[in-house]
Amino acid sequence: MFQLSNLLKNPIRWLGSDGELSDCVLSSRIRLARNLVAAPFPHAASQRDLGLVLEKVTQAAKKSHALARAAYIKLSEMEKVDQRFLVERHLISEDLTRDSHNRAVVIGEKELVSLMVNEEDHLRLQILLPGLALDRALEQAQALDGELGRGLLFAYHKEFGFLASCPTNVGTGLRASCLVHLPALVYTQNIGAVLQELARVGLVARGFYGEGSKVYGDLFQISNATSVGKTEQEFAEAMTAILKNVRGHEIQMRERLVKGAAKTKTLDRLWRAYAALSYCRLISFEEAMQELSWIRLGFSLGVKFDHLALAKVNELIVLAQPAHIQMHAGRELGPRERDSVRAALISRTIKGKGQ
Repeated sequence: MFQLSNLLKNPIRWLGSDGELSDCVLSSRIRLARNLVAAPFPHAASQRDLGLVLEKVTQAAKKSHALARAAYIKLSEMEKVDQRFLVERHLISEDLTRDSHNRAVVIGEKELVSLMVNEEDHLRLQILLPGLALDRALEQAQALDGELGRGLLFAYHKEFGFLASCPTNVGTGLRASCLVHLPALVYTQNIGAVLQELARVGLVARGFYGEGSKVYGDLFQISNATSVGKTEQEFAEAMTAILKNVRGHEIQMRERLVKGAAKTKTLDRLWRAYAALSYCRLISFEEAMQELSWIRLGFSLGVKFDHLALAKVNELIVLAQPAHIQMHAGRELGPRERDSVRAALISRTIKGKGQ
């Protein structure tokens, strides 16, 4: 029996600090949307229809090499806090939890591969890798797509491409996105111009949990807005080039923060963040993310925070989330209790005393 609590004990592979350009790009995700022929889209399907889709996808997934040792989880068999845990882990979307009947997720080893079944589309396969790695993620996604396609007949139109519930996903069905840390652009108030430029070239910047979510800790999900007009490879290549350019702007602003009179002010703010996290007794998720953002910025500027490692800071970005805190405590907690447990967890980690 798969235990979600086991995920807390494992390293978060898609947040590795040794990925390409990981000073700014925490992770890369390739998601492909697919639907089955002769089956209504999930929003228009009956429970019987959804059940048949779930059965077909599950059978096909179990025959694929990438998911040979995967965990198969029906959302109807999970508590709400456990579902939220998977949202926070970036393994499922908020939309998948709105109606858990005949919805499921398949989680591959190391959480780098996952499938959502009966979300907005019948199937959404995801590859999640650390750093800027859209090319490798796409290669793996295409391989899994090919394996699943041998057992499933996907809805495809010779003119429009893969059919999807939402027009923005018609065509390749591709959503290429990166979780990007842009604290210097935010702090120097240059983020607005960058976001406008992204929109001009057909990209969109969303919050920490994707569409409709808030930005926490200066972390943005940057992705393509539509999936037509280019091949999958062209989308990934264009995204990679643009993100390298965005990183260039961020690095320029970071360098500005440690020049001249700005340096003392910047260092003061960095060490205040370190002190706040080291000695807090109550801390909300939003505040924790903001202070962790400063610590992460400090690492990129060459600041040494005693025995703290960047990998631990990356882990805390995930572990500080509400459902993760409750999973850590082993029970449901009220807001104040979560703030207390979160403070203790962060303080111990910052001071090098483990989790």
